[in-house]
Amino acid sequence: MLKFSSKSNYFSKNMDKNQARERIAKLKKWLQEWNQKYFSGSGETVVSEGARDQLKRELEELEAQFPEFITFDSPTQRVGASLSGKLPKIAHKTRKMSLGDVFSITELKEWEERIRKFIPLENPEYFCELKIDGLNVAVWYENGEFTRAITRGDGLIGEDITHAIRAIDSIPLKLNEAATLEISGEVFMPRAAFEKLNTKIHQKNKKLKAAGKREILTFANPRNAAAGSVRQLDPAIAASRDLAMFFYTLGENNLQNPPRSQAEVLARFEKLGLPVSPHHHLVHEISEIEKLFNGWKKQREQLPFDIDGVVVKVNSLAQQAKMGFTAKSPRGMIAFKFPAEQVSTVIENIEVQVGRTGVLTPVAILRPVSVAGSTVSRATLHNADEIARKDVRIGDTVVIQKAGDIIPEVVSVIHELRLRDAQKFEMPKICPICDSEIIQPEGEVAHRCTNSACGAIHREMFEHFVSKSALEIDGLGEKVIMSLIENSLVEDVADLFLLTKDELLSLPLFQNQRAENLLSSLQKAKKVRLEKLLFGLGIRFVGEVATAEIAKEFQNSKSSKTSRLAEFVEFAKNKKIEDWSEIEGIGEKVAESLTGWFANPDNLRLLEKLENVGVELIRKETVLQKLSGQTFVVTGTLENYSRQGIKDAIKKFGGKASGSISAKTDFLVAGAGGGSKLKKAGELGVKIISEEEFKKMLH
Repeated sequence: MLKFSSKSNYFSKNMDKNQARERIAKLKKWLQEWNQKYFSGSGETVVSEGARDQLKRELEELEAQFPEFITFDSPTQRVGASLSGKLPKIAHKTRKMSLGDVFSITELKEWEERIRKFIPLENPEYFCELKIDGLNVAVWYENGEFTRAITRGDGLIGEDITHAIRAIDSIPLKLNEAATLEISGEVFMPRAAFEKLNTKIHQKNKKLKAAGKREILTFANPRNAAAGSVRQLDPAIAASRDLAMFFYTLGENNLQNPPRSQAEVLARFEKLGLPVSPHHHLVHEISEIEKLFNGWKKQREQLPFDIDGVVVKVNSLAQQAKMGFTAKSPRGMIAFKFPAEQVSTVIENIEVQVGRTGVLTPVAILRPVSVAGSTVSRATLHNADEIARKDVRIGDTVVIQKAGDIIPEVVSVIHELRLRDAQKFEMPKICPICDSEIIQPEGEVAHRCTNSACGAIHREMFEHFVSKSALEIDGLGEKVIMSLIENSLVEDVADLFLLTKDELLSLPLFQNQRAENLLSSLQKAKKVRLEKLLFGLGIRFVGEVATAEIAKEFQNSKSSKTSRLAEFVEFAKNKKIEDWSEIEGIGEKVAESLTGWFANPDNLRLLEKLENVGVELIRKETVLQKLSGQTFVVTGTLENYSRQGIKDAIKKFGGKASGSISAKTDFLVAGAGGGSKLKKAGELGVKIISEEEFKKMLH
């Protein structure tokens, strides 16, 4: 690998004062602008809340290290965001706080240790509630009658949104007793209402576009839609958008026998006729909280509204009061947030990797960060064109995500946070492994090493051959493969099956048991499905879909469950481009690659060698085909399936799961709140079935 080093160290702990001052100023400005958009619902935020959280944490760390740069208006010192100026300002009766965040069970345990310093918790009680992704609102009742609703604002003063909150059907205008109280909760937009709202906007935009007028922006998510709706001056707009609200905090009140715990607060709210979330649990151990958290992380898509974690509260209100507050957060409660799907971090370097086909891939070396539940320190930048398009530089603050929840990739650059000494990146002209020339073939975005015998290409071919998608041989990691190559024990992948125990024991990586385990894995791998072997050979452009179709075509011509590799060679070696193209799923580019690969005598000799060392083809087990050839789309909230779960069921039984309705769709599986897809299915004549009808199709 070729490495490019940056001139500056971008770890905050190593910044000097001038660098810290610049970074803090940029972070504060960017976070203030993000907060304004997010909390006001006035527009689409550039990056996700998870990415924002990461930058806010960095600002907190820098301010802790350089306290002389802390200012009163820093996002770390404030609650919510500044007021919009459009609505009347109202002072809260009690100060509104924001919750602190934790993102791992370790951090949750650290929180518990901190609160134990303030109050003994020999028999702790924790009340767990879902963290609904909505807008915090305070509501006042006077003698049992609804009088006012206020946004959280900066914690001391909020905006009067009484007209909009009064229009929410689930909020009672008169309580079941004549109590005077200040309460808080979360206003949110259910997913079905969100889809309905954006569908209306899409329909209106068609008319605006036809009339040559400016189109209306759709809402990015239900939370922004809810925030924007309650700030509409016309209460009819809020009423039309099907908002909902759950209450969870009791402030000033004149209740007789007031609640003494959070559990009693919710129970009392229900008696008063106030809506509360039905999902809450009283627990005594951190391990119970972890179990709840993991359960809701899996089930969150089945809820009719968005959540982004679990709120953990010390159940006793007296204990909460005794613990007090930090500058902006109550000590007795914490938000345990789900792993972010997108986060922000800093590119500290860019390295280049050489793949099995000779393609050079630039890789961002990141300040380690947790994304989707795991810590990552590298992310693909794909190619030079992608780097130029996104304007990625060493030292940049970037948003990353896991592509397909597997491979981390850089989504975008936050250019407002770019430091002055951020460096541009250029692809190398010479291969960092073998010093051969690097070329960029005409019409391709990829840069390639011109040396087919490049050591990196050779090693990557082995790694690809033994990977999970190919022959899945346990015990052959990168270090083992490198050791085998460097000690001249293997020249090609067929040599793997000729390895002996003595040869393995001659390497420092192996002892007796490890050598036996690897030999056992190799023996097991000799019986392999054709599609896995073909994929493992690394034929250019030939992916898993193509290899599956080729295997199916070959197996249809055979009656036995096993086949000699030589029979497949006869099947493949004389095929022309047009012959390969006749196989479903094989395009012209793939057909050309297959024709060229099987015309190469070296490749045919490798296949012959694989057969001689005992590789045997086995037929793929028959897949349940009850849904074969049928395309399904899913909409709405299902009772017994998560969105991914029903897609897995469709694929398991031979069907195709699509994300959008078209004339090729056979069935729309509709749950509660189907929205625009239901209408489109009706227009196209697509058959609409219920979840129960879908289940019957599988039996």
